[in-house]
Amino acid sequence: MNVKPVVLVVDDELKILALVKAYLESSGFEVLGAASGKSALASIESNAIDILLLDLMLPDVMGEDICRKVRERSALPIIMMTAKADEESIINGLALGADDYITKPFSLKELVARVKAALRRSSMTKAIPARLVSGSLALDIENKQATLDGQSLALTRNEYEILRLFMTHPAKVFTRDEIIDNIKGEDFDGFDRTIDTHIKNLRQKIADEPKSPKFIQTVYGMGYRFAGELDD
Repeated sequence: MNVKPVVLVVDDELKILALVKAYLESSGFEVLGAASGKSALASIESNAIDILLLDLMLPDVMGEDICRKVRERSALPIIMMTAKADEESIINGLALGADDYITKPFSLKELVARVKAALRRSSMTKAIPARLVSGSLALDIENKQATLDGQSLALTRNEYEILRLFMTHPAKVFTRDEIIDNIKGEDFDGFDRTIDTHIKNLRQKIADEPKSPKFIQTVYGMGYRFAGELDD
């Protein structure tokens, strides 16, 4: 039996709250609702929440204050939902610790996609060792450095992030979209086939033959996975 992710939706506009709640439930989530900041904080204290969808303009406690309080004691994923669409508000929201920001009015389909992406990123950042080794390949996560046979590798940001993603989740098959969700940055153009180019370049740098890979394996019709065995 699959356990549904629990989403807490906080919005004082009851029509929006009901609409978002119904759509998320139809998309396979368990959804809790709160129409005020105080009830939101109480719900977070008393329930096992997986992700928080937080309106900023609440009648009692500002959404920014809730975000700050949650972030002080938890890595709970937070997506801010608000009509504040100016750049300064978005930057301030992210600086407070929000994982994502969506402005009203928004597409419910896009909201669900953002929720799923945030949950994937959250699950992939838990309990990661500081150093991973697979034969001749080593990854120093603390210093963001990869080596092959003891020699430092000149990886781009995206190549490093792909290698980190694979080595921290050995044997898991990642689709191109999942890789994009986890490595996206200012220098990534967002086209899924660009991932193939990054993989090709990364394979060359780690001396991985595509026809008989030791480290990065293509899973046809699905994506890629790390095929190497991690040393104890």
